Formats: sequence, structure tokens, C-alpha cells
Amino acid sequence: MKNIIIRPILTEKTNALAENPLLNQYTFEVDKKANKVQIKKAVEEQFGVTVNAVNTSIRPGKAKARVVKGRHTKGRTSAIKKAIVTIAEGEYIDGFFGESDMNEVELINDKEEADA
Repeated sequence: MKNIIIRPILTEKTNALAENPLLNQYTFEVDKKANKVQIKKAVEEQFGVTVNAVNTSIRPGKAKARVVKGRHTKGRTSAIKKAIVTIAEGEYIDGFFGESDMNEVELINDKEEADA
């Protein structure tokens, strides 16, 4: 179970997925050899949340070229595996995004409960 989760992927799109209380999805870069069951167990153990679903995708590496000392050098970036993890409603992962954002999520939840 070591080193299955490499790092969280923090972009505008992934933050929007995490902040939306209806979606409740978090995105991580994971080990290429890890399967969905291993990813689910690793997230549940590391963050103490209940995982409902795990979706994975492999982003292929890209070819890159540059000029070094007057010569063309070719190479590739490495491929990564992404996991989009859906957690149970009402749960969230601390530290994935800022506290001010969590306050907004709590206000939205309070408003929904008051309307019900």
C-alpha cells in the first residue's frame, strides 16, 4: 500500500469538482500499477473518508524537443495515471482546498438543510 497516492492534482477544474457538494470528487496522481481497489483502500486509510467510486485514466507522455548548445535534443515526458475519487456525501478531505472555500460549502449545506 506504500506510495499509491503520489500527489493531489490541483487545477481549477479539480478544485471545482472538490468544492461542489453534489459531486464531491477529488483528483490524485497515483502509481501506474495501482488498481481501483488499491486506490480506494489507500484513500480511505490516508484521509479517513468513505469512497463511493474510483475512476482512472492514463495520460500518455508527450514528445518534446529543444535546442541545447546548438543541437536538437528530443525526449518525452513521462505518462501519469490519474484517479478521480468520489467520496460519500457530507464528507470532505481536509487541506485539499482552502478553509475559506470550506466555509462556503458549509454555508451552502446549511442553506439546503434550512430549505428542506
